Amino acid sequence: MKEFDTVLRFLAMSDIHFSRKYPIRRKNFERGLALAYAYAEQQEYKTIDLIALNGDFTDHGEEEQFADMKECLDSAVKPGTELLLTLASHEYMCDGHVEQATERLSRFFGRKPDNHIVKNGYHFISLSPTVSCRFEEEKREYLKAELAKAHTDTPLKPVFLFQHPHIKKTVYGSIDWGEDDLNDILVNYPQIVDFSGHSHAPVNDPRSVHQRHFTCAGTGSFSYFELDEFDKVYGTVPPQEEFAAQFLIVEVSRAGAVKIKPFDVITERFFDAEYLVETPWDPDSFTYTDKRYAAAQNPTFRPDAKLDVAVKPDGVAFTFDQADGKGERINDYTLTVYQNSNGSIVRRICFWSQYYLNDMPQRLTQQLDLTEPGEYTVTISARGFWFNESVNKIKTVFTI
Repeated sequence: MKEFDTVLRFLAMSDIHFSRKYPIRRKNFERGLALAYAYAEQQEYKTIDLIALNGDFTDHGEEEQFADMKECLDSAVKPGTELLLTLASHEYMCDGHVEQATERLSRFFGRKPDNHIVKNGYHFISLSPTVSCRFEEEKREYLKAELAKAHTDTPLKPVFLFQHPHIKKTVYGSIDWGEDDLNDILVNYPQIVDFSGHSHAPVNDPRSVHQRHFTCAGTGSFSYFELDEFDKVYGTVPPQEEFAAQFLIVEVSRAGAVKIKPFDVITERFFDAEYLVETPWDPDSFTYTDKRYAAAQNPTFRPDAKLDVAVKPDGVAFTFDQADGKGERINDYTLTVYQNSNGSIVRRICFWSQYYLNDMPQRLTQQLDLTEPGEYTVTISARGFWFNESVNKIKTVFTI
């Protein structure tokens, strides 16, 4: 590819959940905006043209939460940066629901719930749900009309679309937190680059960018993590969920290529992956497809990987070196404990690698409430993001 000649830059954010009960969310949001501007100033193209707050920017749509967000943006957003705000389910939780949230959006920000603007020759369309996170016919008709206009104007350029819920069965998080109200419209426009939130899924999960009929990207969370898997020992909300402060910095080249760059506010740096969509209007060029499930390499534990066992009065703690993901992070681990007397399984659990933290720990500790005396064998296997199981396991014998 030719040198990436940036002509447009914007931020895609969601699920900030502004609330005076959780001041850290505002602090991280303000910090994220400052860091994004600092990054832009270091580049040849120095502008942030637009900031998209893609729903759930308030926790319950209350008057003070809209006011706090307005105060924050007034002080943090620089001249020349346009705002695009999308309402969603948490804005609609206020007294008065959709009508009150819409009135507050207009009064505080001078914005409508649905918008179509053009920045630097590129179309941006935002769509707020009819109710909760569902889109009824009036919204569908609006989207049809606006996409048709954008396509007529720029058929061979990306069109940027924002709505709060994921499109069903696209990005990670869309199994439990996706909606299918718009699918039949969107498939007609492969040039769409769609941004969605709602799930609180990590932006550095490689499944957070997905291509089939068009390009989709998840926009992360500033409030807490939740993951879209249901076999974990602690449910869908993982350990250290409070360290969620992530968003996307998106850059567009003169030729229409799109770079999606996941950023972590906690560590003040980008994650170790970015996504390049060279020709968004050409589905035959898509690379972030479900073919990744077949192409992924299997993780492996290195020969010197250690597994330590600490037997305590209230259970057993297993501490081990993380596996090698062959260029990617590990998604999760399965820990199995066998009773040596008869070979039966007495415990089997699955837990995440904490890949969602930019400073992912090199060693993990997982505890079981196993106290029955006896001799046991423990094995741990690793799994990547694509159902790719590790080629080996680490194991050891211990006695209670």
